[in-house]
Amino acid sequence: MSTYTATTVPTQFVEADGIRFAYRRWGEQRGLPLVFNQHFTGNLDNWDPAVLDGLAKEREVIIFNNAGVASSTGEVPTTFAGMAKNAEAFIDGLGLAKVDLLGFSIGGMVAQQITLDRPDLIRRLILVGTAPRNLDAGDGQGHISPETTAIFGATYNPPENLWLKVFFTDSEKSHAAGREFLKRYLSRTENRDTPISDKVAPAQIAAIGEWGSRPGERFAYLKNIKQPALVVNGNHDVIVYTVNSLYLVQNMPNAKLILYPDANHGSWYQNHEDFVFEANRFLAGYGAIAETSVRAQSTSQ
Repeated sequence: MSTYTATTVPTQFVEADGIRFAYRRWGEQRGLPLVFNQHFTGNLDNWDPAVLDGLAKEREVIIFNNAGVASSTGEVPTTFAGMAKNAEAFIDGLGLAKVDLLGFSIGGMVAQQITLDRPDLIRRLILVGTAPRNLDAGDGQGHISPETTAIFGATYNPPENLWLKVFFTDSEKSHAAGREFLKRYLSRTENRDTPISDKVAPAQIAAIGEWGSRPGERFAYLKNIKQPALVVNGNHDVIVYTVNSLYLVQNMPNAKLILYPDANHGSWYQNHEDFVFEANRFLAGYGAIAETSVRAQSTSQ
């Protein structure tokens, strides 16, 4: 087993399709690795070490910056389809023929597209705080919820307090969990990742808009995601409304849902011990979701 942890693992680089991808890889080298796809404006340091290290006790975990984000080169695509293609190039660049896949927030939208593009590549899928195409954003402008616009438009001192509002509710219990998360988030003190550039957010916002307004039958494409899927959210997610998680499990043929109480967009960080238990159990093949045969050909829906 790797002796590294989320706070000590070195950053590595791999070249693929003309992009130099930054990534970190560690954990128990058995079974399939779990590849993570990051949230809006996040880099390698924005994951919760408690989640990463908890999962790494049973498998390799791989986190990376997609093209144009922080320490990876290239340009940020303005569609999740473009981001998925780059993520697929990264996985191929590591020489991996099959992986488990996790996507958080917009990373979950990218993960859905990867699974549609390359069903032969993905064994099991974890989707956290994310949404299908034509997402439900309430009265949001450009398919972004009003709460998201207000939270990201405010100023915070210190700046990392932004994540208290993004990930946690205003209850005392949730806020206390948020303060513990921030300690973990800042616990890597050496060789932290490069900050994102000012080009990242506009491109990712454009991708959200495109994802939110795709033509055709709203959820038809989800029937092509046949892999066992674990969908996770908080019961009060104001960034990607909780109802979107219900839409996912209602329309994917092999999905189960976990909703955490008194929890916002960062429900899995607030409940990191339970999430690690459930995710490890799911990835190990225990529970109600059985393996299904997955079509190897790509789909274009």
